[in-house]
Amino acid sequence: MSKNWLWVDKYRPHRIADCILPDDLKHTFTQFVEQKTVPDMLLVGKPGVGKTTVAKALLEELDTDYLVVPATLKGNVDTLRNEIFSFASSVSFKGGKKYVILDEADYLTHATQPNLRNFMDMFQKNCGFILTANYQNKIIEPIQSRCPPIEFKIRKDDAPKLAKAFFNRVKDILKEEGVEYDKSTITAIILKHYPDWRRVLRELQRYAISGNGKIDSGILSSQFHTIRELVTFLKNKDFTGTRRWITENLNNDAQVIFRQFYDEATEHFTPQYIPELVLILAKYQYQNSFVVDQEINFAAAMTEIMVTAAWK
Repeated sequence: MSKNWLWVDKYRPHRIADCILPDDLKHTFTQFVEQKTVPDMLLVGKPGVGKTTVAKALLEELDTDYLVVPATLKGNVDTLRNEIFSFASSVSFKGGKKYVILDEADYLTHATQPNLRNFMDMFQKNCGFILTANYQNKIIEPIQSRCPPIEFKIRKDDAPKLAKAFFNRVKDILKEEGVEYDKSTITAIILKHYPDWRRVLRELQRYAISGNGKIDSGILSSQFHTIRELVTFLKNKDFTGTRRWITENLNNDAQVIFRQFYDEATEHFTPQYIPELVLILAKYQYQNSFVVDQEINFAAAMTEIMVTAAWK
């Protein structure tokens, strides 16, 4: 089993046909491939549904030069002026247009976005732009008019077909990685995190490593027990135990634990406290995307819960 590659990168599709999407979305992107033209666009949808994967697969299938700029890390005026300007102003060695994929563009400030709009106008003949975002309303209207939104909306009736397709993809990945697995456990993980495919793969890789190449129901129960241990530390206002737990278990995956707190809130906290808990989780989950030290940010979240919580 490979530990040096993230599965989400190693097994990322390079063709639209291999992307797991609802039929209407797949048809839209397949037409772009067949027509050999990619318009500027804004891909909008929940985290992990495949927005960036589709953008990359689309351009790779058409053998087009592209640059990925993560707005969460580089979403400032200097990046737009230097990195994007340098790429967009040069000629493509492959011929035709080049493209900038601005990932998570909703993290750009409203002060920065007008600069992006200006770059789109300046280089429209030479460079196209594909933006991804979780929240469309955070993108200013002038950019949305230049990059018409395509919503990654997955309807309930799409769920069985997409979940089955992803289950089959996961089986191939686990076979390739030499990981033993229990089908019911894989199904439970997919259904729990559907339609966040990225999170499913990250969870499975983490379980495979911690389970020494095996994924079964024991993995899930041990994770549940681990979260209960953290809750006990918080309830007892044991900061030393909480800090030790964070050091041993965080593994740069704070978003998963934030979600578990949200999912299990009614089991541990009084109904009156849950609204305050949701606000705390939302605040620190948002900060987690751009803070320098995720461990300190997570520790701050747990400390605030420790101090304010009303326990059952």
